[in-house]
Formats: sequence, structure tokens, C-alpha cells
Amino acid sequence: MTESKQEIRSRVLAELRSIPKPAYEQLSYEIARNLYNHPLFQKASHVGVTISRFPEVDTYQIIRAAWAQGKKVSVPKCLPKTRTMEFRILERFDQLESVYSGLYEPMEAETKLTDANEIELLLVPGVAYSKDGYRIGFGGGYYDRFLKSFHGTTISLAMESQLEKSLPIESHDIPVQHIITNNGSMVVGAND
Repeated sequence: MTESKQEIRSRVLAELRSIPKPAYEQLSYEIARNLYNHPLFQKASHVGVTISRFPEVDTYQIIRAAWAQGKKVSVPKCLPKTRTMEFRILERFDQLESVYSGLYEPMEAETKLTDANEIELLLVPGVAYSKDGYRIGFGGGYYDRFLKSFHGTTISLAMESQLEKSLPIESHDIPVQHIITNNGSMVVGAND
């Protein structure tokens, strides 16, 4: 019997939460290093990235590296009334505030709205991924709605253990174009 999205999400999250902190830090470091060596990251001058929360791959180090390389960084702010999100330019970590569920988002008063078309490379979060770029997110559908009109390049960062042979796919699901893991990177999505 095939697992539902919710069953896969629960199983993979439980596996990720069981990773000891030193191993999690090492995996996040290896994934980040593979991202920094990727030509798409190297040439992007404006990167969109979610503020991570354990057990997601750590994005704080990626944001620091992007700033150090002179890149613009935009982070998402969820708009629960419309179940959509917008991206805002982040220049310092103290421009973040904790909203709901312990998630950190940009403060509207401290950050400027980003035109989504200016984001060249979007790091798309998720819980589980198939080898063809489909993903199971955290269940809010915010990224699926955003990706419908996003025209830049998409990369997901994943620990090798987050890769599944296949995932249940729905009509609104949009695959990412690349997945970078602790073991390297792969071109996956068919939406180039």
C-alpha cells in the first residue's frame, strides 16, 4: 500500500528529528558547501531563501555566505489570510521576528518588498523529495502557490535521507529544477 503525503511527511520528519545535532550540523555543512560550489549559486546575484528551523537544512550559514559574496538575499513572509507569501530583502538577522509556530519572518517595517522576478535563484524548502524534483512540503501550500508564477531557477537542499523513490503527485505540484544533497547535486525538474 502506498503512503499518503501526510504519512511520508510524518515519517521523514521523525527520521530527521532523530539525527544527532553533530551529524545534523555536518550534513548541513556538506549541503551548503555543495551549494556554494554550484554554478547557479555562484552566478546568482539575488537569492531567495527560507529561514530554516530544525530539522531543515540550516540556511543561516547560506545567508551569511551570500551576504559575504555581495548577493542580495530575500526571505519569505507568509500572508495567512490569502495563503500566499511575499519575499522581502533581508540585510541583517535582527530584521527577523518570530511569528507563528516558531517561524522567523522579515519585519515589514524593517524590510523592503522584493519583486519576485528579481530573485534569480530560489531555495525551495521541503520534507521529502523524489528523484524527478517533486517535493512534499510542510503542508501549507505556500510554495506551490508561489512557484506557479515564479520564473527563476529553483533548487532544493536535502539530506540524502529525504530522497524517496517516488511521491504521490497532485495536479498543482511543481517540481524543482535541481536538488543538492550532502552527496552532490542533480538536475531533476522538467520545468526549465
